[in-house]
Amino acid sequence: MTDTATSEVAAETEETRPLAAVEDQGAGPAELEARGVSAWFGSHKVLDRVSLTMPAGRVTALIGPSGCGKSTFLRTLNRMHELVSGAAFAGEVLLDGADLYAPGRRLTQARRDIGMVFQKPNPFPAMSIYDNVVAGLRLTGVKVGRSTKDALVEECLTRAGLWQEVRDRLRRPGGALSGGQQQRLCIARALAVRPRVLLMDEPCSALDPTSTRRVEETIHSLSQEVTVVIVTHNMQQAARVSDQCAFFLAEQGVPGGIVEYGPTDAMFHSPQDQRTADYVNGRFG
Repeated sequence: MTDTATSEVAAETEETRPLAAVEDQGAGPAELEARGVSAWFGSHKVLDRVSLTMPAGRVTALIGPSGCGKSTFLRTLNRMHELVSGAAFAGEVLLDGADLYAPGRRLTQARRDIGMVFQKPNPFPAMSIYDNVVAGLRLTGVKVGRSTKDALVEECLTRAGLWQEVRDRLRRPGGALSGGQQQRLCIARALAVRPRVLLMDEPCSALDPTSTRRVEETIHSLSQEVTVVIVTHNMQQAARVSDQCAFFLAEQGVPGGIVEYGPTDAMFHSPQDQRTADYVNGRFG
């Protein structure tokens, strides 16, 4: 076979790769477990020996007042905490039993297994909607053909609840979308690399009620396919979207930690700690 023919066969094979061939990250959602997680910024300890199991295929909400370490804890779960100058970490984070912080564990793999959606929507503003979705593939070195990309874009935008709204303007800039649409675009972008866990740091805090409802609907639809961990200050949202809650608190001079965690219904209606009852009922925080 000539070099030209070989190239054509290779191109055809790549162009017709099935969607499932896009770097399968595993067999669906994964259990995430934190064991004795502590975190520092310089000499300031912000978390002290936090342990929490986040079940596969469920939504876990992290609740608590500002400054109690919820977002820091969230960022330890995919090793984003270590990007901060002077930050330090102790403990273990296990993804289906494998420690993400173990020597030799690749950082890029951790970031692909555990995606992140931030408080403020952050699409690449000058990049098209289409290119925003597939940007993660390039960043992680995954190469697929055009037809595979097309299918992936449709699938991820559908899973993020955005396909019907943007299907006829995929080549327009992602930055031209509304705030709620941008957030769902970021969710689609995170899903494109096949994460097994999706972390969400107050994803609706900057959104109007209609956009918030749509993002919450997206979370519901995703929870059977990916494990979701969400930080929220909205108690009604935590009650609506989560299967279990963990209540964080940092009292005077004490680093943040978990006061109580369990099924969401129990946390809201029959908490075991008076501090939890006071917080979920709006008596402080």
